[in-house]
Formats: sequence, C-alpha cells, structure tokens
Amino acid sequence: MKLIGSLTSPYVRKVRIVFLEKKVDIDLQLENVWAADTQMPSFNPLGKVPCLILEDGDAIYDSRVIAEYADALSPVSKLIPSDNRERATVKTWETLADGIMDAGILARLERTLRPAEQQSQDWVDRQMGKINNALRVLSEQLGGNAWCHGNQMTLADVAVGCAVGYLLLRFPQVQWQTQYPNLDRLYQKLLQRPSFMETEPPKA
Repeated sequence: MKLIGSLTSPYVRKVRIVFLEKKVDIDLQLENVWAADTQMPSFNPLGKVPCLILEDGDAIYDSRVIAEYADALSPVSKLIPSDNRERATVKTWETLADGIMDAGILARLERTLRPAEQQSQDWVDRQMGKINNALRVLSEQLGGNAWCHGNQMTLADVAVGCAVGYLLLRFPQVQWQTQYPNLDRLYQKLLQRPSFMETEPPKA
C-alpha cells in the first residue's frame, strides 16, 4: 500500500501513526497539493491528502476513512472499539480534534494565500474561536483521566495528539499547554511513543 501525503499535514500524521501502531507497513509518497504540477487530483478528485492507494490500485481518501480501514487490518493495538456506543464516543473525539485542525488550516490559509488587503480578521477570529472552544471541551472531557476514552490509547488520543501538535507547529501563540495542563500531560505521554516520534513534523 502507498500513502500519499505531506510531512506537515496533521491528517497525514494521524493515519501514519495508526499504521505504525498497527504495525502495518506502507510506503509514504510525498506530494505538495499546492504545487502547480501536483498530481493529487489524479488520486483524489478533491485534491487533498492523505490518500491511500491499495494493492489493487483503488484509492481511499479522508483521514477518518483511512484510519478506520487501517485499524481493521490487524488485531494489534485496536484503536477503535467494536462496541457501537464506545465506537461513537471515540469517533466524536476524533471529529472534535479534526475540527481543530480544520479551523487551524482555514485560518492559516487566510494568512498565507490571500493578499493582505483581502484578508478577513473576522474570519480568522471565527476559526480561532472554534479552536479555543474545542480545546476547552477536550480538556473538560479528559479531566484527570490517563486516556481520552477507556484505559488504553485509542484513535481519540491519536487525533487529539495530532491536533495539539499542529497547533504547536503553526500556532505557537495559542497557549494551550499552560491553559490546559491535562492536555499537555497527554501530549507529552504520546510523544514518548515511537509512532509519534517518527511522525514529528519538520519545523521549517
């Protein structure tokens, strides 16, 4: 299998971590979706990463779909519970974490792609408000627990780790580590795992 993505995308990092935790080997093919000569639309018509190319050539895209597919490939390190209610809870954590990444990327694109005179501060503020609200809820739901859900790491923890890691990379001004020390404790624990170490995004 081949995973098409970038080293700085938090969505790509999420599925790479899942594959590493599952001990399923994949080849990573780097692609810049913003380059004029990008081939991404030939793999995913939406032009987004990550995109997983299966052995038979079929493509699977969207990080949530890929993560769920990957979790079913091996019984090692089950990340999504089989119980319907627990599964929904873990997937809701993932949705909230993905929402932080969605809002962060929208705010970043407003600043990096749009000419200064066309940028909307209201739009950026709206996205940052989503991030702040989501961080507050994540912290409240985590409380003093060791993991987001249950007594072991799940996809919820992977998604949250990727979301806050993305904030550290692109929005260091968001002081979530001091405001929500329980989220930081979780993140520091995740950083000790080889899957998180190996997928640490480049700072440049």
